[in-house]
Amino acid sequence: MAVRPVLVLPHRVLSAVAAPVGRVDDEARALAEDLLDTMRASPACVGLAAPQIGLSLRAFVVDVTGHRKARSCHGPFVLFDPAITASEDPEVAREGCMSVPDLTGDVTRARRLTVVGTGIDGERLTLEVDAFEARAVQHEFDHLDGLLFLDRVAGSHALFERKVYR
Repeated sequence: MAVRPVLVLPHRVLSAVAAPVGRVDDEARALAEDLLDTMRASPACVGLAAPQIGLSLRAFVVDVTGHRKARSCHGPFVLFDPAITASEDPEVAREGCMSVPDLTGDVTRARRLTVVGTGIDGERLTLEVDAFEARAVQHEFDHLDGLLFLDRVAGSHALFERKVYR
């Protein structure tokens, strides 16, 4: 479909709670394709949420295929109206975000979780994810609630200038 521009802080849509998608129709599938295309066109990107491309809707994509920190890997997937139903085993690790291009930060996230949502085909999905894939899912899920990783760092001591350039 299309590679869309990624919004950066302080754009207001990034701090808004996104609305439910509801029914997966042609419009929702087009959104999913745009998210996938934009993620794939962005070096080192492993996930992207609809608010990051200016649509305040509860949808995101994740693909950790080939990432050195990934253990579980469901390949590229889209979730509409997701919910995290279980999480456990918190750990602190470094995160970055395309919407905060110049910083990374240490964030506590669950190492294992269960997430449910509707897939691109309209079927209900339940995914058990761990390690890096779990972190990516939680990061994208936060975007749907108007949160950035900056909202989860323990303080300025846990923020760092990005060392790898886009």
